[in-house]
Amino acid sequence: MYDVPNTEINVEQRDIKISARKVQVYYGTTHAIKDVNCEIQDKTVTAFIGPSGCGKSTFLRCLNRMNDTIDICRVEGDITIDGEDIYDKRVDPVQLRAKVGMVFQKPNPFPKSIYDNVAYGPRIHGLARNKADLDVIVERSLRRAAIWDEVKDRLDAPGTGLSGGQQQRLCIARAVATEPEVLLMDEPCSALDPIATSQVEELIDELRQEYSVVIVTHSMQQAARVSQKTAFFHLGHLVEYGDTSKIFTNPVDSRTESYITGRIG
Repeated sequence: MYDVPNTEINVEQRDIKISARKVQVYYGTTHAIKDVNCEIQDKTVTAFIGPSGCGKSTFLRCLNRMNDTIDICRVEGDITIDGEDIYDKRVDPVQLRAKVGMVFQKPNPFPKSIYDNVAYGPRIHGLARNKADLDVIVERSLRRAAIWDEVKDRLDAPGTGLSGGQQQRLCIARAVATEPEVLLMDEPCSALDPIATSQVEELIDELRQEYSVVIVTHSMQQAARVSQKTAFFHLGHLVEYGDTSKIFTNPVDSRTESYITGRIG
């Protein structure tokens, strides 16, 4: 087990949105995540960085129980959101995922209209009483995702007809439509060009005013640009976690320094 630096212990308890204690993840007999402890602040962008296969995406998927969909995957330890155990048997994973939205690496709009992509979640979770309510939610969500002005005159057009960057912002709109409290992003810019990446990064900075945002990224430059907290994973361990500026300029662990300077990874 690696000691977690004090940067995460000094956070005032009221600011902590997600708390993970002694989290282990197994894929069959493979021990993928090993004794991870961390506390993620509210209204903050937290970046998970590390080499490919280090466990950062696996740990991210623990936070909304996406790993439940993998038969051979087993999660141990404690993860709470606002003090509530998300792995309690009484917790409905579908309801949890409305509270903890997720945006994936590759834009994946449904084969539906732009409107119906955003309206899908509010419909199945009963968040709108009528069409007028749904219209309000769709517009608000598209505005939050900074794409309303680009699509407001073609809401009936298929979401799959948008550009890659627009599709990803549509997926972000879809994720925020259920009024989540946490937004998970698994390498949301890896399939985008530099201009679209810049637009999504600006959006992430805006979204942290309302949500706790956790982003997995293979780009250290992106982590430095968009996050306030950074966690460095290596071989299934959370090696170091703290203020982004400190992680990148004065890391405590030699492995963090080696990764940031390009000697490992």
